[in-house]
Amino acid sequence: MLEFRRVTKTYDKGITALDNVELAIGRGEFVFLVGPSGAGKSTLLRMIFREERPTSGTVVFDGKDLVRMPARAIPYLRRQVGVVFQDYRLLSDKTVAENLAFAMQVTEADPKDIRRRVPQVLAQVGLAHRAEALPLELSGGEQQRVALARAIVNNPQVVVADEPTGNLDPDTARDIMDLLAAVQAWGATVIVASHSQAMVDRLRRRVVAMEAGRIVRDEAQGGYRPCG
Repeated sequence: MLEFRRVTKTYDKGITALDNVELAIGRGEFVFLVGPSGAGKSTLLRMIFREERPTSGTVVFDGKDLVRMPARAIPYLRRQVGVVFQDYRLLSDKTVAENLAFAMQVTEADPKDIRRRVPQVLAQVGLAHRAEALPLELSGGEQQRVALARAIVNNPQVVVADEPTGNLDPDTARDIMDLLAAVQAWGATVIVASHSQAMVDRLRRRVVAMEAGRIVRDEAQGGYRPCG
């Protein structure tokens, strides 16, 4: 479903974020990206929704070459990729329900589908009772749940999350990770960049470890650190 073929990304001043990366992720997988800051995890994630393009190599999503994809096709790609950011990026002047509705409106969803889907997804993430609240009235954990709900409201094929538990206490972080596991169970491919050893070790999903822009370990049902 998703392939990185000999992908290299070099920024100004010769900084290499990705170095000849080869990676294939199948439909319905749950993959953790682990490694130190600056390893290339966020750059790799941004390429999935075409916020970044490689300096060389190819990224293929569902048979489509993202490197050569014309600009007019990018909005259609992003309908298939839900993104969860560490800093939430919610619209502060819109309620929880309006944040989700807006994410559907920009994809030109039918208003009837929006009215049906928004409460359904809020119930799935345990926030039906907060539909009319503004983001600043929510706790950090609730804001992250809204961010996750927004990421899945359009039924994407892939959900990517960049350090989604970095600002949360351990109990709330566990809840967010359990929700991401549920998203996989609902049929989506889930790719999570994480520094949380506890979360990675608890879920025991596929682990891809990165260092200095390279993949140094790819382990099914792995832990944050190599087994043994």
